Amino acid sequence: MSKVLVVGAGGVSSVAVHKMAQQIASGSGPFSDIFLASRTVSKCDAIAQSVKERTGIDIQTGAIDADDVPAMTALIEHEKPSLVVNLALPYQDLPIMDACLATKTDYLDTANYEPRDEAKFEYKWQWEYHDRFKDAGIMALLGSGFDPGVTSVFTCWLKKHHFDRIDTVDILDCNGGDHGQHFATNFNPEINIREITAAARHWENGDWVETPALSHKQQFDFEGVGPKNMYLMYHEEIESLKTHLPEIQRIRFWMTFGEAYLTHLEVLQNVGMTSIDPIEYEGQKIVPLQFLKAVLPEPASLGETTKGKTNIGVIATGEKDGVQKTLYVKNICSHEAAYRETGNQGVSYTTGVPAMIGSALMLRDTWQGNGVFNMEEFDPDPFMAMLNEHGLPWKLEELAGPLSF
Repeated sequence: MSKVLVVGAGGVSSVAVHKMAQQIASGSGPFSDIFLASRTVSKCDAIAQSVKERTGIDIQTGAIDADDVPAMTALIEHEKPSLVVNLALPYQDLPIMDACLATKTDYLDTANYEPRDEAKFEYKWQWEYHDRFKDAGIMALLGSGFDPGVTSVFTCWLKKHHFDRIDTVDILDCNGGDHGQHFATNFNPEINIREITAAARHWENGDWVETPALSHKQQFDFEGVGPKNMYLMYHEEIESLKTHLPEIQRIRFWMTFGEAYLTHLEVLQNVGMTSIDPIEYEGQKIVPLQFLKAVLPEPASLGETTKGKTNIGVIATGEKDGVQKTLYVKNICSHEAAYRETGNQGVSYTTGVPAMIGSALMLRDTWQGNGVFNMEEFDPDPFMAMLNEHGLPWKLEELAGPLSF
């Protein structure tokens, strides 16, 4: 049984902590104690109260500035967790990894590092930590969310059990939920808008192909949701999948957006509100996108009003025993069911549950190693089994052929 230190107090953190506490209550998991820390202690306390009401488990809370490496180091040394679960902002990945190195503590996150002053999503900064983590005898697991995370596990599971070779992968992310707001994001607004407004990139025939943001649209009929427009985007699991499964000739990522959302986003872009370049305002430097984040609804507050389903999956085409086939593995998650269980909407749920699962596999030494690793470097079977057991059941179907576009 092991203690975990969870950093961050948003919706994903709330889900992960609720799911960890469920296992403590049932005595079925590797978790013994949870310490939840964030810059805003009141958010931690609210999660702790919900956990207590729903599971009967007490968790500890405290304040931390995750950018402050000495403070993070001191907190880890004081609490002595077996694992630090980073559910804060991607900007804070490296400081938290530095603190884990200083204390020789294992590390897990759900999204790759990106610099504050540039919308650039790359694993290079974290991959450069590999030798230092290896020499320290500790492990870092990167991207244990849904996408990235489960999508990589889906791909590896398909390869292990159904293909001799995978040629193409399409990752389809559909949020069919309606939160009733004129404009809101289902996870951190700053990160969400930076992703959407960045240039689209996909991997094809050994090279990156870049296109303007939101310029490539296709319609797809999502089970449980219906027909939706989806747009080609860049997402970090493309980089890790093409690195660890170099046989794949093409990897694309698609995400759905409604027309009202895109209209609001276009207006905000046109007036400069999505910029990450600081401006002078009344004698202070402010970042427009950070100001926009402050006035938009908090994603964690959307759980009660969000209705509908998410549908996220992987379509892979490849060869088995000389025969080409196309398989589609996916999860459909109900926003209402996620809220009833944890008090959070489905987008937080689909990331928070995999964060708990990755943590459990590390604490049990089911997934183990010294260094920095991505999800596709481990056996997918135990992760796939735990998805079914902990609220994210998946299903497999064979398609008539690859996507026609």
